[in-house]
Amino acid sequence: MIKILLVLLFIGAVISLFSGLVFLVKDDSQSFRLINSLYLRVAFCIAILALLGWGFYSGELGSQAPWLQPH
Repeated sequence: MIKILLVLLFIGAVISLFSGLVFLVKDDSQSFRLINSLYLRVAFCIAILALLGWGFYSGELGSQAPWLQPH
């Protein structure tokens, strides 16, 4: 469940990134859509970090890195 949420949040952050690029190129200087896109992207990334932290803390996510395995 957490992995699906992480993927959806990541997709939302990427969509927000590219919509911000479109707003940067096409909008006039009085529009706030670029700033709103930035706020949304930051919110997505904060949610991703919080969900990653919760996933590792609760044990639902783990690492396969050999240097993190117990001896």
